[in-house]
Amino acid sequence: RNLWPQRPIRYNPAVPRAYKELPMQSRFVTVNGLSLHLLEWPGPGLPFLLLHGLSSNARTWSQVAARLSAAGHHVVALDQRGHGRSDKPSSGYDFATLSRDLAALIAALGLDRPIVVGQSWGGNVVLDFAARYPEQVRAVAFVDGGFIDLHGEGQQRWSEVEARLRPPEMDGMARSELEAMLRHTNPDWSEEGIQATIDNFQTCDDGTIRRCLSIPNHMKILHALWEQRPASLYPQLSAPVLITVAGTPESTAASGRAAGLAAAETGLSQVTIRYFPHTHHDIHVHRPDVLADLFLETVARWNENRTVKGGG
Repeated sequence: RNLWPQRPIRYNPAVPRAYKELPMQSRFVTVNGLSLHLLEWPGPGLPFLLLHGLSSNARTWSQVAARLSAAGHHVVALDQRGHGRSDKPSSGYDFATLSRDLAALIAALGLDRPIVVGQSWGGNVVLDFAARYPEQVRAVAFVDGGFIDLHGEGQQRWSEVEARLRPPEMDGMARSELEAMLRHTNPDWSEEGIQATIDNFQTCDDGTIRRCLSIPNHMKILHALWEQRPASLYPQLSAPVLITVAGTPESTAASGRAAGLAAAETGLSQVTIRYFPHTHHDIHVHRPDVLADLFLETVARWNENRTVKGGG
């Protein structure tokens, strides 16, 4: 049934201790005229580029990234434009521009064909990027995303999607209230997971919060997502793909997402699907160690099959 987890992963004992002891770095890179913020973990192995979901931020990947880095991988988590500490222009939230951001970032950092991972909407960004720039991608992972098809779910009109998915006004809420709400609704999340999620917002001097991603920019992203046709992009991906799904096949069918997932399974030439029962949509925050272990096992298997190793 492809339910996860199955067994723990052993880290590579050959990774030099010096890499494991180097701290995570926070820095900015200028690409396409924008200052983009990223978090970076050192490692001599294959690079990972991690993308967050809509209205989220790079820090939500911190626990996954630390585990990948400890296993020897070089890891970069990006605040996409409009999010986190990156610049927040009023335009450029279409997939073509977002993919250009990624291509420029990879060039600026000198990453050698990274394994590109995206959560939720970030998965759909990765899908577009891998279709446009296949030569820059070693492998792809979608974390409860990449198969989101807002237009295909009942052929909804934009006005219906806009009304249903417009985010609530939260600017001015006390940070303490947000923190209490997160702890109540996610009692099994780690402290780092809670604090990373709070970083989806700026904390003002008076203790209130303000969205990092403005609602107008949020809606521009949603409109681009509604216009995207994932099924038309899957055949353009030549790299191996891992899809992780929060829930079970039964819960996925009940939520109306089964059609999008089936289209991905049919359209992708090399795809592995794994389900995470009883897991939050933010798999990378809720079960970071299990997700990281799955990434490590999958990459090891891909290497054995010679689909991601070296330059081939």
